[in-house]
Amino acid sequence: MQVTELESAGLKRAYTVVVPAGEIAAQRDKRLAALAKDLRIPGFRPGKVPAGIVRQRYGAAVMSEVLEQSVGDAIRQVISDRGLRPALQPKVELKAGGEGQDLEFRMDVEVMPEVPMPDFGGITLERLKASPTEEQVEKALAAIAERNRTLEDVPKARPAAKGDVVICEFTGRRRKEGAEGDGPEAWEPFPGGSATDMPIEIGGSGFIPGFTEQLEGIVPGETRTVTVTFPADYGMADLAGKEARFEVTAKALKRPVVPPVDDALAKKLGFDDLAALREFVRKQIQAEYDALSRLRVKRVLLDKLAEQASFPVPEGLVEAEFAQIWQRVEADLKAGRLDEDDRGKDEATLRAEYRAIAERRIRLGLLLSEIGRVNNIQVTPEELARAMRQEAARYPGQEQQVMEFFRRNPQAAEGLRAPIFEEKVVDFMLDLAKVTEREVAPEELTATPAQA
Repeated sequence: MQVTELESAGLKRAYTVVVPAGEIAAQRDKRLAALAKDLRIPGFRPGKVPAGIVRQRYGAAVMSEVLEQSVGDAIRQVISDRGLRPALQPKVELKAGGEGQDLEFRMDVEVMPEVPMPDFGGITLERLKASPTEEQVEKALAAIAERNRTLEDVPKARPAAKGDVVICEFTGRRRKEGAEGDGPEAWEPFPGGSATDMPIEIGGSGFIPGFTEQLEGIVPGETRTVTVTFPADYGMADLAGKEARFEVTAKALKRPVVPPVDDALAKKLGFDDLAALREFVRKQIQAEYDALSRLRVKRVLLDKLAEQASFPVPEGLVEAEFAQIWQRVEADLKAGRLDEDDRGKDEATLRAEYRAIAERRIRLGLLLSEIGRVNNIQVTPEELARAMRQEAARYPGQEQQVMEFFRRNPQAAEGLRAPIFEEKVVDFMLDLAKVTEREVAPEELTATPAQA
């Protein structure tokens, strides 16, 4: 095999690779001979089919397989001989490879950069710590009680007031495209627009804005027409921003009864008493604060690493990351969901900003990967299995199918490995960095969303 280097600039490498025709022919003949041993063709005994016939019938297909394997073998040999660490699958351009010809192809590949190790001891960080207040614990307990409320019949007939729950039956219709006027022909039913025995809280959330307010004062047996407009960002695109009309009939009137926060509520939820429930709630809030604290210190750590990291990154990786980001941005553009900071910017500006984000992500990803590799940080089989079980638990009743999916699709399991690896590398760096802790009020900890 002959290899000629065509380019070696930055992270890009290019080679012309030539595999002699004799080697290709030998591989083809070897495969044809192996095929002939088990070939069955009418008129010939098994294994006695003449080589000419075997070659005539199967020569082209076998030649194609040999060329494909020879290209793959040659690429692997070039990578091994030259100690390359490809960032992406090499690109191949076939130059020649017909019958009786040398196999010649061009191989373009981007390699991984040299990643310098940061000075972890020189990184100074502040970790904010917060503890839940008694007021927050009591508020959380009140929310638990609210979620465990029951509905009781209103003893005397009266109009529905704010906070009451009306058991309703309704049928919804949306305005047809281009329809004018209020006649029946202007409206059409839509999927999910009808229900029976639906509890609706007057003034409550969860319905289309303005829906429940129009039912205030309704009495059982009464039918009202409620007209609303679906929000522009409604989850179903064919209803977003559309006007709809509902015929609503009240069937019964109930009032919510919130249980007192006491031992009885705690026992209903599986705790020994109220003190045990209160302690559980306190620990839950504390866990949320601890997770938020970690996110904040991780974000600052990654920002400082990004400031130190100045090595080049493979363009192919950046382009792939940018393509994923831009796909989401385009979807948000079409749906009118752009972030406040992005509104008013032209496409060229947005592309430049998001490409910079893609490059930062790739550079940080390569840096974290190299830190893990150099320091032998690995995800254990037990850690990966635990993550798979946690993911499967999100689909009650389908846990076995989810686990089987991961076993059959290693790439999907790899998607669970990456965040575990990242967190272990972050833990490694936090252990070496200079981290001080500062106790703050919960409001300060939660003031700004933490992202990492």
